[in-house]
Amino acid sequence: MLTVDYDLLGADPGDLVLDMGCGAGRHAFETVRRGCRIVALDQDLQELVDVRNTFAAMITSGELDADVEGQPVSADALKLPFSNETFDRIICSEVLEHIPNDEGAIDELVRVLRPGGSIAITVPAWMAEKICWRLSDEYHAPKAVGGHVRIYRKSELRSKITRAGLEPNGWGKAHSLHSPYWWLKCAVGPTNDHNRLVRAYHQFLVWDIVKRPLVTRLLDRLLNPLIGKSVVLYATKPNAGKRNAA
Repeated sequence: MLTVDYDLLGADPGDLVLDMGCGAGRHAFETVRRGCRIVALDQDLQELVDVRNTFAAMITSGELDADVEGQPVSADALKLPFSNETFDRIICSEVLEHIPNDEGAIDELVRVLRPGGSIAITVPAWMAEKICWRLSDEYHAPKAVGGHVRIYRKSELRSKITRAGLEPNGWGKAHSLHSPYWWLKCAVGPTNDHNRLVRAYHQFLVWDIVKRPLVTRLLDRLLNPLIGKSVVLYATKPNAGKRNAA
């Protein structure tokens, strides 16, 4: 289940890509499938172990070549352990809403992105997230450890990445079929996975992800502008000459 559109990101074979806050690795795996080199970064060591093991299983099964260049790294988003202008592309998916100092994290992403490189940043969409917060205090911080600390409007995120030196060049919304699932979870309690309706909807989402039937893909695309769960902003880092001229 990808949130980022790789065509809009502009990822080419051989590019060095940072997946900042990789989680279970969904974007990291797709990145290497496309012939890119990946650094999958997260603070959760268990997530990184799972990512490494999945890479190994994909190589064993023949899904990936044995010479795939993928490296899991544990680090703080506010102190990335990379030199300036290291990466050709960056993916930061569903991360910034967890970080109190989101502008500091954005500055770090800009620092390690090369001039002319591109970035995709995704956060929960305002309306879908607002409903979750209304339905459940437990869903977000401070009660939930690692919970969401803010709700973004698209204009706010755009303003923050522009101030950091990036040039926004596109946006989209994704995962509309997931919004009702989270509203339902918030209504019955975010940790109440045993609720019958929650379990049934989860089974539907798993079926949809695995089977990808045309009808749900069309429905998702139709509903995304209205109830998309995530908003994605795409941007580039200007070349040095362009920044100086500005």
